[in-house]
Amino acid sequence: MGKPIVMSAILLISIFSIGFALALNVHCVVSITLFNLTHHYFLFEADPSLLKLSVELLEKYFSSVYKAPVKVLRFFPLGMEKKAIDEKDLKGFGYGVPYIIEFSVDGEAKRVVLETMRSEGFGHDHFSDRAQVLLWQHSAFNKLPRHVRCVDVGAFTADSECLKSLGDCSEFFIVTEFVNGTLYRFDLDRIKETGELNGLDEQRCLALSDYLVDVHKTKRQSPELYVRRIRELVGHSECIMGLLDSYPSKLDLINESDLINIEQDCVVWRWRLKHKAHRLCQIHGDFHPWNILFRKGSDFTVLDRSRGEWGEPADDVTAMTINYIFYSLQKYGELAGVFERLFRLFWENYLSKTGDREILEIVQPFYAWRGLVVASPIWYPNLTRSVRAKLFNFIKNVLQCERFDVEHVNYYIRDA
Repeated sequence: MGKPIVMSAILLISIFSIGFALALNVHCVVSITLFNLTHHYFLFEADPSLLKLSVELLEKYFSSVYKAPVKVLRFFPLGMEKKAIDEKDLKGFGYGVPYIIEFSVDGEAKRVVLETMRSEGFGHDHFSDRAQVLLWQHSAFNKLPRHVRCVDVGAFTADSECLKSLGDCSEFFIVTEFVNGTLYRFDLDRIKETGELNGLDEQRCLALSDYLVDVHKTKRQSPELYVRRIRELVGHSECIMGLLDSYPSKLDLINESDLINIEQDCVVWRWRLKHKAHRLCQIHGDFHPWNILFRKGSDFTVLDRSRGEWGEPADDVTAMTINYIFYSLQKYGELAGVFERLFRLFWENYLSKTGDREILEIVQPFYAWRGLVVASPIWYPNLTRSVRAKLFNFIKNVLQCERFDVEHVNYYIRDA
């Protein structure tokens, strides 16, 4: 069995025939690819020293693309044709500069631009962001008349042993290990049915809270990334605006003006929170009972991490605790009984061990987002009108409070 291919960087290759390119001066070649230079195409989150390139690797890669033997003639940074470099200088490849590569195949001379994508903000922070852009460009460039043609899209492997062509990909998939266990939502279903807690229920609640305490200890300094994550909270298709757009146009308990008001309130919260970049930390991103598998005791595995490695800790805390409110509304019509116990246990443990009291001034739009999920007639079509109405009361009221009160949640469930 061969080594698994781990991608460390995605590259895009555009082509010019060498005869045409040589008939132009360097400025003309630059102008053809100016759309790339303007957007600072480059793509490394990893150490650029890992992206080692050689004539041998280039020849092997281009031979696979063109289905014929390729001989590399020379290569140089775009716009620096008089400074052709030798193989040993390729060790720093990609660090901010697209490269012209000249080669021959079947007796024909060709010239291509091999370029990568910078990871500096504007939604390009993650490896997957840059892959998305370059994969789309490969699929779209050749469909538009007079556009520079794309030869291939590919990737550097993590071990730098090869360049891997991805140009013939049509759909991507993921393979994970199989893990035994039972979804945590079945615990909550049982608790709702019986109205009883046992010692294990409290242990599991604390285990989940402790897990976030530990995960959220890992911090990162990246103000631009924090701002992005807060922006995505409001504007992402899977978050607040995406959820609002998914609601049917006619609901008997809420109208379009109500949804507009929720959206406007969330935009205001975005501007409040975007200055809290010191809070950026490691997160799960979708930490709810359908993404947690428990085995014996309080041993568990989490599933389906989502929307980025780094974010706001309130994301994870609200994703779990909204479900104690959700189940309690179905059982009691308010936060009460066994679910109030779990809600407070989770929150008190988290606050005590992290000392993060500021989170109570952050959770409001995150609770609004998670409230829109559990109130959704698409995801939960069988909710009673009363429960759905109380969830919307919670959403509207929580967005109006400056500091969330863990001990008086039922205040937010009253009519807005």
